Amino acid sequence: MLQKMKTDTLNWLIIIGVLLFVIEVAFFHGGLIFSVVFSGLFIYLGWKRYAKLWGKVLFWIGLITLIITILNMIAVRFLLIAGVVMFLLHYSRSKKNPQYIRPEWTEGNPPCKESVFKKEPLFQQKFFGDQQTADTAYQWNDINIHGGFGDRVIDLSNTVLPEDTAVISIRHMIGSIVVYVPYEVEVSIHHGAIFGRANIFGHQHLRLMNQTVSYQTEGYAKNKPRVKIITTMLSGDFEVKRV
Repeated sequence: MLQKMKTDTLNWLIIIGVLLFVIEVAFFHGGLIFSVVFSGLFIYLGWKRYAKLWGKVLFWIGLITLIITILNMIAVRFLLIAGVVMFLLHYSRSKKNPQYIRPEWTEGNPPCKESVFKKEPLFQQKFFGDQQTADTAYQWNDINIHGGFGDRVIDLSNTVLPEDTAVISIRHMIGSIVVYVPYEVEVSIHHGAIFGRANIFGHQHLRLMNQTVSYQTEGYAKNKPRVKIITTMLSGDFEVKRV
């Protein structure tokens, strides 16, 4: 069933499931937390002494109690449903109107023992919402970020890559990642996903399920400029294309 489900549909189900779990825990008034801690203590003590009869009894009592506690979580309240609806509306709007990231360069800090200057990152650590490189020329900085929900769009045609290897490293939960690469740039790609799809220079993977894929252009080892792309995702689409 998961293989036939569209990526976006799976994304919505994951989002709603996580939110409902957090909501139920928050509104249990501590009873759920106490039960989980109590059961966890029994499981830990039983596992440490599992070779003995009383250890086995403690372990299975704790495990059964933990399962019953999870299966008896309270229903979702009205205000929490409203919160879920607001989040879904926000996510839908962010998909239609991605946020454009335009770096603003600042002057360097006053010199101390060694002269240094501050560099603004192309992307900020952002849990919600979309991010995209500027649609005008911008100065390149290596990208190393992690995010939660939303899309990431990186266009390398509007920047000058460094003489050594440029690096794009993104760890993301739910959304999509698109990288536009000029034809003269060599590329090494390593992508991993729990659920999703990938399209790398026309090589399509329509059903990624806890898999990793790696590609490298023929001249990557000897030609420059070049970029190394490393991405990991929980659920979403990944695409690398030439521009």
